[in-house]
Amino acid sequence: MAICNFSDLVLYIIYIYEKYIMKGTHLGEFEELVLLIIAILGDGAYGVAIRDQLEVQTGRKISIGAVHAATNRLEDKGFLKSQFGEVTLERGGKRKKLYVMSPMGERSLMASKDLRNRLWDLIPASSLSTNLPD
Repeated sequence: MAICNFSDLVLYIIYIYEKYIMKGTHLGEFEELVLLIIAILGDGAYGVAIRDQLEVQTGRKISIGAVHAATNRLEDKGFLKSQFGEVTLERGGKRKKLYVMSPMGERSLMASKDLRNRLWDLIPASSLSTNLPD
């Protein structure tokens, strides 16, 4: 890779960081779902809202502890950033921990989508039956 200018250098540093330093930071299925839900919720992404939307979208019962564990892992991997919101009366003075996806999280999510799409595109039409019983 020829480094010609400052932006090339920055991209190269990000590439090296993600390839060698952050290796092993792939997304698990649940982590991917959490990132997708955070992207959907935007500014309103906090633990309970994430759990509620996960339950709606997946039809599965999700514990708040599972959401907190996943958001902690995603933050440790650098895929999420968090900050505390304002104090509200409805929460008895407790502040919500709000999540936003980091640029690295966005890249990881897009890479996951691209991989899935490539794999789906490789499946021969004859491999999937469209006449399966429900």
